[in-house]
Amino acid sequence: MENLNKKTVAILATNGFEESELREPKKALEKAGADVHIVSLETGEIKSWADGNWSNTYKVDKTLNDVDQKDYNALMLPGGQINPDILRNNKDAVSFVKSFFENHKPVAAICHAPWLLAEAGVLEGRKITSYGSIKTDMINAGAKWVDEEVVVDSGLVTSRSPKDLPAFNAKLVEEVYEGKHDEQTA
Repeated sequence: MENLNKKTVAILATNGFEESELREPKKALEKAGADVHIVSLETGEIKSWADGNWSNTYKVDKTLNDVDQKDYNALMLPGGQINPDILRNNKDAVSFVKSFFENHKPVAAICHAPWLLAEAGVLEGRKITSYGSIKTDMINAGAKWVDEEVVVDSGLVTSRSPKDLPAFNAKLVEEVYEGKHDEQTA
């Protein structure tokens, strides 16, 4: 397994994130040695979604107002329907996401999280996957959408759903280890 000591990763999320899509990547990153911060719109805790109901809460480490992409080596975006829909309507969240692409840093997005990538305008010509119901949104944003468990395109890692988490987590850790990718642009 790659050693991510001295690497710091932001997980951008708010209420309504798919619990396993935050919990499992966070565990994988921490197991590999990364320092992981849950970044959100407000201080306190955010509530997850699991099996069609509200679930556990997670402590917010930093707010968007307190962070900058230069504080992080990579960005991870969990899905769920509610979480990315709220975040894509927040200009600071969208700018934060876009800044990782502008600085060639790895970004990983699963399930409905690519909605944020579409809003940030970073999908043109990129090969990605996502939850199947947003396929048309991804194509309309300029992406080359494929139905695969995990897709890596120059530092951008995408997956379809929680069932893809083992492959997603492995590629996430690998891309964070590799670091900046010149082709990772906005």
